[in-house]
Amino acid sequence: MAAIRVREQHIAVFGGSGSGKTVLVSSFYGAAQEQSYLKESLFHVIADDTSQGTRLHQYYLGMKNQAKTPETTHFAATPYSFTIKLKDQGDTKATSRRPFDALRLVWHDYPGEWFAEEPSSATEAERRLHTFRALLRSDVALVLVDGQKLLDHAGEEEKYLKALFWGLRDGILRLKDDLLDDGEPLVEFPRIWIIALSKADCHPNLDAHGFRDLVVEKAGSDVTALHEVLRGMVELPDALSMSEDFMLLSSAKFEPGKIELTERVGLNLILPIASLLPLERLVQWSERFDIPRKWLDRLADNAEALATALVGAGVVATLLNKVPKVGPALGRVALPAVATALKLGAPRIKEANAEARVNKDHMTTVLTQFRLDLDQGVEEGHLVKSYR
Repeated sequence: MAAIRVREQHIAVFGGSGSGKTVLVSSFYGAAQEQSYLKESLFHVIADDTSQGTRLHQYYLGMKNQAKTPETTHFAATPYSFTIKLKDQGDTKATSRRPFDALRLVWHDYPGEWFAEEPSSATEAERRLHTFRALLRSDVALVLVDGQKLLDHAGEEEKYLKALFWGLRDGILRLKDDLLDDGEPLVEFPRIWIIALSKADCHPNLDAHGFRDLVVEKAGSDVTALHEVLRGMVELPDALSMSEDFMLLSSAKFEPGKIELTERVGLNLILPIASLLPLERLVQWSERFDIPRKWLDRLADNAEALATALVGAGVVATLLNKVPKVGPALGRVALPAVATALKLGAPRIKEANAEARVNKDHMTTVLTQFRLDLDQGVEEGHLVKSYR
């Protein structure tokens, strides 16, 4: 039996101690092990490190059955790797047509307290640098705003928000000289920085638009200052989204003596955001300015492979053939532009999704569903996306 072909997508998560990073990843993985999820989903979420998966599942069950949250971690930078493997690889025709068989999500957990405190030794300083270099492969970074801390600072939210964004800015500045290649800007770097409200259940009356407005009102200049630091680190700085995307994240609804894990917000968007949002953003950037061909795949990991799999459904491919400068005549050079499929309206995507299901083209089914999930996240007020 041939080995399955796996494509990796990376996401970096920045958040201080107690901001909910471990709870988020435990809820993400644990929910995918529930019988109801396994019955309905087209894919398995498999922890590549078995012991790590057991620990995350244990945390999840502790929340579910005992209302017990994982212990708060300090200065812990943990990468988590999950393979998203189709339950059914489909028929031979569908398998041979797609460019890969499974996605791997690598979740880099970078402790925000590293940006607030100086390293205690040269060894720790090197560890921080090594950890940051590892997450440079990520297309997407999440900056977690702790919903509980925001609530604790009600009426003076700027005190917390300014400390958060200035700490992140200064921490990156301290690493800058060591990260740059002989002083040259980086091509490979997280290009989409999403500001995410963790513990969103603490703010039941706040949607993603309201959260965005709060951050801009209270700390807009601080976010802009962080944006300028990031722009100074990368080649093609226009291909960078910061303070343009906002989302809500809640692992569960927390009540005294009870944690309701079925009432989650935003975690179903993690996979679509990690896989399709960079592709969508690449299309938007390529329409605004010329991007050197050699940089395309480095600006968005697996752009060609994801675009090819996304348009596996005949209805999408047929529509794209009618779009000038996008059809297959341009061959591989045009493949990133094929992601124009992402701009198709929901009815067309739903049609493509239905066709892929009928044809047992399961990878295209999953990716078109991811596209629909992003739309639904926007419609439900859980996500604000940049259209720039």
